[in-house]
Amino acid sequence: MGVTNMKELCNYSLQQKKLRARGHRLKHAHDGMCSGLTNVEYNRVVTRQKSTFSKARKFTHNRMWRDTHKKFDTKQLNIIKKCI
Repeated sequence: MGVTNMKELCNYSLQQKKLRARGHRLKHAHDGMCSGLTNVEYNRVVTRQKSTFSKARKFTHNRMWRDTHKKFDTKQLNIIKKCI
């Protein structure tokens, strides 16, 4: 199509936009109403959780207090506790 002026260009672009929208609607149209999941279907869905949520507690209870990585002795910890 040869467009000669701005008015024709605006009409042409509007028609193309409507054609693209109609094609999208036809492509994604369903034959009926979409419904949610039934209870059985919902219970069948498995959702994974975060797998590293307990590592911080394990570090503070285990590795932080090992003798090889010990930063403070008991006397220093008592002094720190009194200051707080």
